[in-house]
Amino acid sequence: MINTFGIDIIPENEEGRVKKLHKYQVLDIDTEGPFNHIAALASHLFRVPIALVSFVDSDRVWFKGNVGMEGVKEISRGESLCSLAILQEEMTLFKDALKEPCLLTNPLVAGEFGLRFYAAVPLKTHDGYNIGSVCIVDKEPREFTTDDQITLEYMGKLVMDELELWKCKLYFQNQA
Repeated sequence: MINTFGIDIIPENEEGRVKKLHKYQVLDIDTEGPFNHIAALASHLFRVPIALVSFVDSDRVWFKGNVGMEGVKEISRGESLCSLAILQEEMTLFKDALKEPCLLTNPLVAGEFGLRFYAAVPLKTHDGYNIGSVCIVDKEPREFTTDDQITLEYMGKLVMDELELWKCKLYFQNQA
């Protein structure tokens, strides 16, 4: 896997994290509906052109909620800033990506896409695995308040609640 960040993007618990992600069975099937609603809400509330609900697999990042990058279902893990978000227990925030040394060779920042602002909260399972993120993106630098952070954190919790409901639905379908 190509890594454009110049730092290690594989957490110590990677094997268990990926196994946990796969137990949700959410990657290769159509689950976008509720996740798209959350991404649309994030885009609207924060007034950003791009909002994503992403899940970080071993070599790619899947966009299961997508506003502003419709048609893009996945991206290489070594290019997606969501790969950085799962490394943190708290929010990841780049108010101006051009001022972040680890992002200067990233094609989303340095290339024509022009990413400048990124805020993401990790999607954390009940047993502590960060399996993805809810993120917002802008092509202009911007500020991000404590209230903004709290709102984004609640959106992450909504995604995890929806994911747990999805897992229950799968369980009961398999019992029938």
